[in-house]
Amino acid sequence: TIFRDDRGLFFESWNKKNLKNLINQRVDFVQDNLSISAKGVLRGIHYQKSTMAQGKLVRCSKGAVFDVIVDLRKSSKTFKYWGGIHLNSENNYQLWIPEGFGHGFLSLENESIFEYKVTNYWSKDNEKTLLWNDTNIKIIWPRIDVPYKLSKKDQKGDSFKELNLSNSLFE
Repeated sequence: TIFRDDRGLFFESWNKKNLKNLINQRVDFVQDNLSISAKGVLRGIHYQKSTMAQGKLVRCSKGAVFDVIVDLRKSSKTFKYWGGIHLNSENNYQLWIPEGFGHGFLSLENESIFEYKVTNYWSKDNEKTLLWNDTNIKIIWPRIDVPYKLSKKDQKGDSFKELNLSNSLFE
């Protein structure tokens, strides 16, 4: 709930009891992360495998992003499906991303601040990157007036087919 008046706004950005009631599971966060991105920065699609898989609670506290998740759980009815949502400092939406999903976002404004709580620590050995424009997943990213900017790691992400063949998806 966002409380707005002529002074500004107030809202509770996280409440352990409320999150448990919403997703019907207990979540223990171990780390908070923050990134600041210029307009056009595309980060992802990232996830971690094995015992280092992460659940994430994400939000954009300044600016705007288009946030994307991809279901990488082979046993799921929504396996290979993706979803996208606009997160920004006007709507103050948050998104819960369970373990087993790839995640990425596109910054739609300069100096967008993206914050997320994670349920497990980052592990270089378990990190995977699904190619942001994989032809099997077919994510429809918003068109913006600047070119996308990706890290070398994200430019060279693995295709869905490669990740599947290397047993790098979730059962």
